[in-house]
Amino acid sequence: MKYMGSKRRIAKDILPIMLRERGNRPWVEPFVGGGNIISEASGERFGMDSNRYAIESLMSVKHFLHELPQNNKEFTEDDYINLRKNDEYNHKGYAGFALSYGGKWLGGWRRSNGAYRDYVNESYRAAVIQSKKLQGVVLVCGDYQNILIPEKSLIYCDPPYQGTTRYKYKFNSEIFFEWCRQQACKGHIVFVSEYKAPLDFCCVWEKEISSSLTRNTGEKKGTEKLFMVSSLLGNGGVSNNDK
Repeated sequence: MKYMGSKRRIAKDILPIMLRERGNRPWVEPFVGGGNIISEASGERFGMDSNRYAIESLMSVKHFLHELPQNNKEFTEDDYINLRKNDEYNHKGYAGFALSYGGKWLGGWRRSNGAYRDYVNESYRAAVIQSKKLQGVVLVCGDYQNILIPEKSLIYCDPPYQGTTRYKYKFNSEIFFEWCRQQACKGHIVFVSEYKAPLDFCCVWEKEISSSLTRNTGEKKGTEKLFMVSSLLGNGGVSNNDK
């Protein structure tokens, strides 16, 4: 599903790395977002997010595919504009993310600058594919610090990045990284997507990615990195933050 900060474009790069370490462990995502990574995993999976609209959007795709608009005649720009004041629309989470520019929550109606494109239909076709992959995933709304994690899980985190302005609320990265360490000490394997991390988080993958959050800002390049901290690494990991 279209979602701001989605890792859909790099799933093929980072998933094999994590799956090699997973074994038969449950797969846990405390910041599941648009579900584009957890959809590509398999087996026992748990997706959580503190954003209730993110969870509602995934629930719509998972359980109510037949109710989602299939083209821009069934859901128009006027319908989108009315979303801001209409909390009674059954699939506000889905429309607010999947039909917005860049997948940013109510960030503006998706429209083409050149050739005609029906983005509502494109989003629906993507939802059809994702719906099958979400079957069996347990979805819960809640804060990452309060979630219940099965013993010896693989935890993949895609938190709000440090030094970015993509989110309206302030996210404490220091508390988050300490939470990751605590989970590793409990026997979980922990992976984190970020631009930078503390020295005891080992960078196991990186790639320069171009992104754009608005029509007016143009492309912005950043080096996406995947970090790992586990009970085996402890505090002896070597960081590649400064590459």
